[in-house]
Amino acid sequence: MKFIIATNNTGKLREISDILSPFGIDVISQAEAGIDLDVPETGETFFENALIKAKAICEASGMPAIADDSGLVVEALGGAPGVYSKRYGGGNLDDAGLCAFLLQNMKNMEQRRAKFVCSIVCVFPDGRVLSAEGECRGKIAAEPLGSGGFGYDPVFIPEGAEKTMAQLTPDEKNSLSHRGAAIREFAGRLGLLTQAPGLVQGSDCL
Repeated sequence: MKFIIATNNTGKLREISDILSPFGIDVISQAEAGIDLDVPETGETFFENALIKAKAICEASGMPAIADDSGLVVEALGGAPGVYSKRYGGGNLDDAGLCAFLLQNMKNMEQRRAKFVCSIVCVFPDGRVLSAEGECRGKIAAEPLGSGGFGYDPVFIPEGAEKTMAQLTPDEKNSLSHRGAAIREFAGRLGLLTQAPGLVQGSDCL
C-alpha cells in the first residue's frame, strides 16, 4: 500500500519519510502526486488539524493520506504557541523570526520547561482513520544554537540532552523527537490495521 504525505513542509516530509522507511511503508509527496493544495489549519487541537489535512489530501488524491500537526507547548507561556506554532507572531515570521519572537517573550523567565507535541493522522479512502501522538519534553535554550532541523529546533533542548534539536544529527533527532515517537506508534498501529482491516478501537480508528 502506498501513502501520500499531506504536507508542503520539506522538513516534515523528509523526517516522516526517513522514520517510516525502515517499516517498509511506501510514501510519496503531494508534489509527486501532482497535488498543489495548501489546506488551512482551522482546528483547535493538533489532532483536529492533522485530521483536516489528511482528509483533504485523501479526497484529492484517492490515496491513503498521512498528515502531521505538531507544535511547541511552553509552560511559562500558558501552553503557547501550541497549535499556533507556525503562525506565532502573526504568521509572517520565518524560522529564525519565530525563535527570536519566542525568546523575546521569555526574556528573564527562569521557568523554561516545554514540550514538542505531534499528532499523526492517516485517512483511508474508505473512511477509516488511524491516529497516534508523541511528545518530547525538554526546555527552551537561552539562545538559538545549531543549524539543523527546522522550526523551533535551535531553541529546544530535549530532556536528558545537552544540545538543541538543531545540533543533533537527523538520526539522533528522530530517535528523541515527538514526531519520531508518534510515527513509530503509528507504524505499529498500522500493522494491526492492515492485519485486521475491519478493526475499530476507540479513537485510534474511527
